[in-house]
Amino acid sequence: MLSDSVLVVTGAGRGIGRAVAIELAGAGATVVVNDLGASVEGEGANEDPARETVATIEAAGGTATAHVGDVTDPSYTASLLADAAEAHGRVDGVANFAGAADPAPIHEMSLDQWERVVDVHLRGHFCLLRSAARQWIDADGDRDRSFLCVSSQSALGHYAMANYTAAKAGILGLMRTAANELAEHGVRVNALFPSGTTRLSDALTDDAYRDPVPPEQVAPMVAYLLGDAAADVTGCTFRAGGEEIGFVTDPEMSRLAYREDGWTAEAVAEQFPDVTAGIDLDRSETLVSERYGLDAEGMGG
Repeated sequence: MLSDSVLVVTGAGRGIGRAVAIELAGAGATVVVNDLGASVEGEGANEDPARETVATIEAAGGTATAHVGDVTDPSYTASLLADAAEAHGRVDGVANFAGAADPAPIHEMSLDQWERVVDVHLRGHFCLLRSAARQWIDADGDRDRSFLCVSSQSALGHYAMANYTAAKAGILGLMRTAANELAEHGVRVNALFPSGTTRLSDALTDDAYRDPVPPEQVAPMVAYLLGDAAADVTGCTFRAGGEEIGFVTDPEMSRLAYREDGWTAEAVAEQFPDVTAGIDLDRSETLVSERYGLDAEGMGG
């Protein structure tokens, strides 16, 4: 499925990104392994994680190179894609698992906590997507090319994680826009909700008794989405983890009411019960329970 492919996997020094890089190499791809080697909170740098993933791939007979740097730096992402193309002839796909987590309730979250986590996830995706798009639009040939964004079920809301959830929700909008813009250039863009027990999931969940979800179980879905078998798939969101794979629907309008002369607050109040009939609008009990009933959903990048 991936023979003769050149794929860049960011955040591949640990967790799901590492498992994905190993899977892709095992399927025949040449893998460029990026990782900054930062802490869970996104601070510091260390070359060892990326190099250790490469060593594991090479020991199994695969082909990989390490590329250490920060995906929030647009000059770095440009050089990452350029270096990969120069070394291996081209880049066929990118999967961005670079991530950070620094949870706090919103009233206690510092601006630094907000910016660091949002930058790693949302700015990092933008920088990588832009660099890949510029290279692919300018490239000759008709090879299938694919970019996989990594979002999270946490985009639906997650206690004490305003920075992480806002970034992961933003990634979905970025994915849909990029898929629309790049389709005419033969570039596919999709998103993934991964589920895996990693150092990020350990940092983000209060549930110390959850069953571990091996990050390796996410990797086959990534291999499929980056490969030729998914050549007609773009603008979609999927989930993978444990023994499950699935399709995630886009937000859509489910109920509409129309008033010819426009609306007043009184008219809204009159029509509101009909528009929302059968919908549970008081989610306070559910939201409180979610603080303590969390699993490893989407905590991989």
